[in-house]
Amino acid sequence: MKFEDLLSEINGFGRFQKMVLCINFFGRFSLACHFLLGNFIAVIPSHHCSISSLDVDEIFENLTQEERLTVSIPVQDDGTPASCHMFSYPQFHLLSNFSSPSEVAVVQCQNGWEYDNSTFISTLATQWDLVCDKRALSRLTTTIFFIGVMFGAAAFGSLSAMFGRKPMLLVSHMLGMGFGLCSAFSSSFIMFAVLRFFTGFTITGSVIISTILNVEWVSIKHRKLVGVIDSLSWTFAFMSFPLVAYFIRDWRWLTVAISLPTVTAIITWWWVPESARWLIANGRVDKAHYYLHKCAVMNRKKEVVVSIKPEVRNLAKIIVIDRGNRKYSYLDLVRTPKMRKLALLTGITWFAVATVAYGISFNISSFGLNRYLTQFVYGAIEIPAKLSIYYLLDKFGRRITQAGSLLFVGISLMINIFIPKDKSVARTVIAVLGKGCSATSFGTVILYSSELYPTVVRQNGMGYNSFVARLGVSVAPLILLSDDVWNHFSQVILSSLGLSAAFVAYLLPETRGRCLPETIEDVEGIRYGYPKEEEEKKPGFALVY
Repeated sequence: MKFEDLLSEINGFGRFQKMVLCINFFGRFSLACHFLLGNFIAVIPSHHCSISSLDVDEIFENLTQEERLTVSIPVQDDGTPASCHMFSYPQFHLLSNFSSPSEVAVVQCQNGWEYDNSTFISTLATQWDLVCDKRALSRLTTTIFFIGVMFGAAAFGSLSAMFGRKPMLLVSHMLGMGFGLCSAFSSSFIMFAVLRFFTGFTITGSVIISTILNVEWVSIKHRKLVGVIDSLSWTFAFMSFPLVAYFIRDWRWLTVAISLPTVTAIITWWWVPESARWLIANGRVDKAHYYLHKCAVMNRKKEVVVSIKPEVRNLAKIIVIDRGNRKYSYLDLVRTPKMRKLALLTGITWFAVATVAYGISFNISSFGLNRYLTQFVYGAIEIPAKLSIYYLLDKFGRRITQAGSLLFVGISLMINIFIPKDKSVARTVIAVLGKGCSATSFGTVILYSSELYPTVVRQNGMGYNSFVARLGVSVAPLILLSDDVWNHFSQVILSSLGLSAAFVAYLLPETRGRCLPETIEDVEGIRYGYPKEEEEKKPGFALVY
């Protein structure tokens, strides 16, 4: 008997599975908000040099604010005050236009800056003067956070494979909230950057672990539905976060506001089950029997588990016969030919999906529209995009859906290259359509990858893929900085990534209607002593060709 057969008998999508799905759905709220936090706390508002050093003996007393700026700050080509330069001494003659500002010597800001606080009460830039020569540091905090996420994905993938899904989920929740709250009270930029790294490192465990738990507890026919609902948790956070940010304009309190909801995830953790697949694969059949019995009782199928005994010779045979005491690691992703190919193809796909998706999400200020509204629309467009996944996965399968969505993302980004900058509405519409396609590709790749990797290394595989994806997210802010070289440079890079990844994704095998592979032998096509040719003819497992 396969594990999927047992799940079907005890109801593969009953009250038990819905409880797990609901707990994990709301448990990710803080994580998703932290991913977009930089869009609001790393903003650099309009600013100019402080003119207090020029107001010696209150010589500006009888001047209006506009006149004070005129005699103190040079004007840029667009008519606004310069952000990083000031006159070395007051130029009162400019009030009469007797001289051109270009003829007057200027110096760098001597006494700090004055910021426009009409939109944001406080940001990282206003807190530590991350402007002018330090301008890149504000954007760098996003990269630092995702570097932490990248290494955290690898660490929690390995740790949860060794110690179990449930205990590491609690560790992720508690440490993620702790570091998030501490970062809100940082006394220096260095302290904040370090704490953001550890926030990303610890909080990422919650998503890769909860995703695996959701998939491993449902039957085959419900996996795509769970995948869609699972991905909608991000959409819920992406739509809610700009509303929270709209009412909380101070970066410290905004960080606190998105970190505290993790308390709910910690409380509900007590009802989260351990993966029965992982328990059986690791020889802990008594504990697996406990959770299977709990699942059957909640799903009103108690009589089924009565016939399944926890003895090793009975329950353990459901998944694996000859595992021994072997411990699996990330090296098992590359030991065998088809696993190497799988790791390479999924890694490239995840990198491109994440880079393109967050390259679009981080670029909300380039269209000339309201930042909060744009972020909300970006989240709202994910609802129809992700609901369409349910139909697309059933109609076309995982491979076509994955490759097709990436193809359309690349095309959307390419179209935007040829739309003039002053057509902000048209550019935003195309970007929103591209964001919808990227949401489809992201929702698909998570479910798709969890179906491709066998149980014994599934958490390692998802940890590896998440590591590669967060590497992509880390470079996304840097890609956007390339627009300083050429206005469309970032769009060209992101478009090329999307189109290239579409081809790579098409090389992956289809998993629609297949049982989840349990061992590496299932993927390689050799299990329980069957020759490769015979095993590939056996129905059920998704093999990599």
